[in-house]
Amino acid sequence: MLKPGQLILNKKEIDMEKEKSIPEAYQRIMPYLIVKDAPRFIIFMQNVFGATEQYKQMRDEKHIMHAELSIQGSTIMFCDSTETYLPQNAGLFIYVDSCDETYKKALENGASNVTEPADQPYGRSAGIKDPFGNTWWITNPL
Repeated sequence: MLKPGQLILNKKEIDMEKEKSIPEAYQRIMPYLIVKDAPRFIIFMQNVFGATEQYKQMRDEKHIMHAELSIQGSTIMFCDSTETYLPQNAGLFIYVDSCDETYKKALENGASNVTEPADQPYGRSAGIKDPFGNTWWITNPL
């Protein structure tokens, strides 16, 4: 992005500037998860967090090579694990409208309890482990 008063001297500099820009709808940092049963991960994310599928490329008829979900403007990338790429899980913090409702949905969709909902200085928060091994810190501001 050009700064006020900055001049671009030639086409090469223009092309270099375009190469640096992050694609629209992507953030500077996005989690990339490798999970077992990625198609089921999509369903979990839709049911619990209201995720919308943005992209999906299949490796074969059962396995996802690369997929992207959006949760209110935030992107999560993921794929099915393989013998070469074993599951890689993460701890994720997510703001939601209602910690209690989201916690309940997560448990109903196969997640296990890490911490029950409780008021914290930063909001009402709970922890769950999804069926794919990821830990989610579900929080709504107080």
